[in-house]
Amino acid sequence: MMPETFVLFGSPRKNGFTARMLECFFSCWDGGEDIKKHTVIFNAYDADIRPCIHCGRCKKVRGCVYDDFSPVEQGLNTADLLVVASPVYGLGFPAPLKAVFDRTQQYFEAKFSLGIKRPVRKHKAALFLAACGSMDGSGVAMMRKQLALEFKLVNAELVRTVLLRDTDNMGFDKNLVSARMKNAARRVKRYLNGLP
Repeated sequence: MMPETFVLFGSPRKNGFTARMLECFFSCWDGGEDIKKHTVIFNAYDADIRPCIHCGRCKKVRGCVYDDFSPVEQGLNTADLLVVASPVYGLGFPAPLKAVFDRTQQYFEAKFSLGIKRPVRKHKAALFLAACGSMDGSGVAMMRKQLALEFKLVNAELVRTVLLRDTDNMGFDKNLVSARMKNAARRVKRYLNGLP
């Protein structure tokens, strides 16, 4: 069975390192073309999600004052696998993807202000793919800390992180990335099959 997969894609480059990592993950999955048929990719740069303005509406009623979040909400509610694929910008997420994460404040308020135990009901596995121009991995550590909070809100558990470092100098080593993605795909499959 192919997992319903929802990708939060945070790169402005449709054929950059992040996109190539994602493509490599799909190709390492048995039935790579089939998993693509069960995948929705939400490109944060194309979507132009409005940033949270902390208006307080979601403390009083479920949902957001803006109506542009429904594709993300649908993806989070139907996915078996959530993939966050992002470059590292200034030790963090690029602004369009950060705006998506900030809008999950509505789930925080649904849980803690409105008493909704699980604002996103379906539990899912999560995979984090990150491309970093330098050798410094401290940005990814900060991004993982933020994702830990996000994943709690959207009922996801981080199964694996794959970091591609030093892309400014090393470029894209397909053999290295393929080996890491095969490992990630195995880990995700085991999690989805309920194996330790």
